[in-house]
Amino acid sequence: MRLSTLAAGLLTVLVAAFLVVPALVSIVAGVSVSYSRGLSEGLTLDWIFEVWRLYADTILRSIMIALATLVVTLLIGVPAAYALVRRGGRLARIAEEIVTLPLAIPGLALALALIITYGGVRELRVSSAFIVIGHVLYTLPFMIRSVMAVLQSFDWRLLDDGAASLGASPWRRFVDIMLPNARPGILAGALTVVTLSIGEFNLTWMLHTPLTKTLPVGLADSYASMRLEIASAYTLVFFVMIVPLLVAMQAVARIGEPRRTA
Repeated sequence: MRLSTLAAGLLTVLVAAFLVVPALVSIVAGVSVSYSRGLSEGLTLDWIFEVWRLYADTILRSIMIALATLVVTLLIGVPAAYALVRRGGRLARIAEEIVTLPLAIPGLALALALIITYGGVRELRVSSAFIVIGHVLYTLPFMIRSVMAVLQSFDWRLLDDGAASLGASPWRRFVDIMLPNARPGILAGALTVVTLSIGEFNLTWMLHTPLTKTLPVGLADSYASMRLEIASAYTLVFFVMIVPLLVAMQAVARIGEPRRTA
C-alpha cells in the first residue's frame, strides 16, 4: 500500500514537472536580459514594458471582449438553462445538443461559417463585436450546462410550486428563487466563459482584423516576428491574466458545497 502510494505520488510530481517546467522556463526567458547567454547576464523587466508598449491594445481588447462575451452569455445562457430544465423531456435534450454543437466543430470551421454568413456586413466584420459573436457561440454551452447542473442538483420544482402557490409571478420565481440557488453554477460558468474567451485563438485568428487583434493573436505574432525574450514576456503577461482566473474557478467550485462536520 505504501509502495503504491509512493509510486502514485512520484508519478504526480513527474507529470506536474513535465507541465510546469516549460512554463517556468518561458517566464524566466521573459525577464532575462539575454536568454541565449543565460541568467549570468541578469534579469530585467524591460521586455515586459516593451510588450506593453507594443501590445497593450490587444490585452485591453481581450479583456473587453471577454467581459462582453460574459454579459451576453449570462443574458442568454441563464434563462435558457432554466427553460431547458423546466421543460425537460426529449425536446429539451435535442435543444441542448444543438446548443452544444459548436463544441464539436473546429474553431476554424465555425469562424469560416460566420465569415461566409455575416462577413459581407462591413461594419460588423471590422469590429470587435464580430469576435464577440464567435466567442458567445463557443462559450455559451459551458454557461448553460454549468447552470443546468446546479438546477438539477436540488428540487427546484418544489420551491417553484411553493412560490407559485403564494402568488409569485413566473418572473419573481425566476429572480427570487432560481437565480440565488443557481449562483454557484452561474459563477463557475462565468469564470469559465471569461477564461476561455481570453485564451481562445483558433476562432479569433480567423475572425480578427489588423485592428482587432486579441491577446492570443498578438502572442502568436510576437513569436513569429519578435525576439524570444519579447515573446516570452508576452507569455508571462498572459499567465498573469489567466492563472488568477483559474485559481478563482477552483475557489468558486467549492461555493455551495455542504460543509463536512467531524
